[in-house]
Amino acid sequence: MTLLLKGGRILDPSRNRDGKGDLLIEGGKIVGCGTSVAKTRRASATQVIDLAGKIVVPGLIDIHTHLREPGFEYKETIASGCAAAVAGGFTSVACMANTDPVNDNPSVTEFIRRKAAECGIANVYPIAAISVKSEGAVLSEFWDLKEAGAVGFSDDGRPVMNAALLRRALEYAASLEMPIIVHCEDRNLSAGGAMHEGLVSTEIGLTGIPSVAEEVMVARDLLLAEYTGAALHIAHVSTAGSVRLIRD
Repeated sequence: MTLLLKGGRILDPSRNRDGKGDLLIEGGKIVGCGTSVAKTRRASATQVIDLAGKIVVPGLIDIHTHLREPGFEYKETIASGCAAAVAGGFTSVACMANTDPVNDNPSVTEFIRRKAAECGIANVYPIAAISVKSEGAVLSEFWDLKEAGAVGFSDDGRPVMNAALLRRALEYAASLEMPIIVHCEDRNLSAGGAMHEGLVSTEIGLTGIPSVAEEVMVARDLLLAEYTGAALHIAHVSTAGSVRLIRD
């Protein structure tokens, strides 16, 4: 099939391109790009889509998704998550380890990759758990998980409260040239909280979560990343103080 995407704003960071133009696609591959494509090849195009006022970009990548299979298929499956991804322009997704069983061993990683291959509409990159069952007590076997196809490590929404364990995780991941993704929250400070701690939480009588509950963990994890030389990605950043710490 030949497809002509006409008059869109083409953004291609890999070629430093940002401008209006046409794209000609044959057999699933881009064979022409520019302002003259429509004039020279339009006659051969079996389908023309007018994209005036729209943006044409390479497939987007979502590095933090919850596909939830295995174990929580009533929430999401790999197939339904991939379908939702491509409907929104995302051709690649990285899925967190919040499954049941947790993706803390090669068999689960391989299962996710196999199901994604069966689906065949988006690239799926498994993020394996930092710790066994994401309980923050014992490190997962990073090397085996990488061999099975994991691209990074995270306990998703569960903070690694043990600083020594996180240090070992960062060192281990650095030796494999892989990133650690963390959720920064001191649960001793946030315990029982239902919303941001401030005037509104006081007025309506709800227990608040102080911003420092996030920021002290951001500071700790940044220092550990600097000390170990590891690649660290901080998920769920929600306070101005955290942004300041990361910037510094």
